[in-house]
Amino acid sequence: MASIRCIGLLFVAVMVVAALARGDEGAPDAPLRLGLAGLTHAHVHGALDQARAGRIEITGVAEPNQELAQRLFEQYGLDDALLFPSLDAMLDATQPEAVAAYNSIDQHLAVVEACAPRGIPVMVEKPLAISGADARRMAELARRHKILLLTNYETTWYASNQALYDLAVVRGELGPLRKIVMHAGHPGPIEIGCNEEFVEWLTDPARNGGGAVVDFGCYGANLATWLMRGERPRTVTAVLQQIKPDRYPHVDDEATIVLTYPAAQAILQASWNWPANRKDLHVYGAAGLAQAHDGAHLTVRRRESEAPQLQTLPPRQPPEDGPFAYLRAAVRGEIDPAGSLSSLENNLVVVEILDAARESAATGATISLPQRGE
Repeated sequence: MASIRCIGLLFVAVMVVAALARGDEGAPDAPLRLGLAGLTHAHVHGALDQARAGRIEITGVAEPNQELAQRLFEQYGLDDALLFPSLDAMLDATQPEAVAAYNSIDQHLAVVEACAPRGIPVMVEKPLAISGADARRMAELARRHKILLLTNYETTWYASNQALYDLAVVRGELGPLRKIVMHAGHPGPIEIGCNEEFVEWLTDPARNGGGAVVDFGCYGANLATWLMRGERPRTVTAVLQQIKPDRYPHVDDEATIVLTYPAAQAILQASWNWPANRKDLHVYGAAGLAQAHDGAHLTVRRRESEAPQLQTLPPRQPPEDGPFAYLRAAVRGEIDPAGSLSSLENNLVVVEILDAARESAATGATISLPQRGE
């Protein structure tokens, strides 16, 4: 691949100039011109599938692992000219509308450091950052250079979660919220067959920040912060375990995080030990309860005497049905992500919660988070 680098750069440059001349970029119906930072995260298959379907246009891929790149390029029929050895080279040559990060969590900061000064919006895979320090630096760069910085979670696009939010928060039909319980997990990344490059950093605390506590604890932190209208919890208490130390010797594989608010609790259960994948959300209010079982099914019960009502929900409508339609609409100014599950504000709180959870587990203490005005 290295032998075609100069030809590739010329090819991409010509394509960019041609697109600009046609006025394609930013046209309402034109595919989002997206650069990819890394390929090691297994969620990258979602982007590659969208590109193959013509819903996004991949302008370039920055991935130093030539073997991995070759494998995925062949699988998805990508032109070798789209591969670049570094993010800076890809950004300068292709000038994408936005960049999606599919590398390790500790590399998210470097992606924003490269993109923000160039005015390029960024979407990272969950969670936002490996630490609060990195998250705050990313936020400072995004705000200074006025770029969007979004975080993608699978559960953001669940029709059941949105219906639950509308019921409980927008309309207040469950009364004041009292308890939020989120289950997120699967049998484990090795057990479900994640690619070697993904497992390598997912099980490295220096690159992922932890095991199940980060990989799945972030889902509940994201949803609880949304349901609590962006409020920080007062306290965070966590217990982490290594149930399979022979398989995951360096990180936890079982985590429980308890968040307290002035009049509510959230319990986040994260696991690499369950017999099957699950991402379900239970919300209890003073006047009713609702359970989002998966992306499409929601059960609501408003009083003791009322039988549970199971709803089967249709998929959400564009651009709220997936990360790339949403990113395109946000980049082109058609929607405002403020306050959403993807928003920077929400995900700064998520990283605070994960930091506190690791500290709590390490010290055996309950961690208090500073509140606004303190």
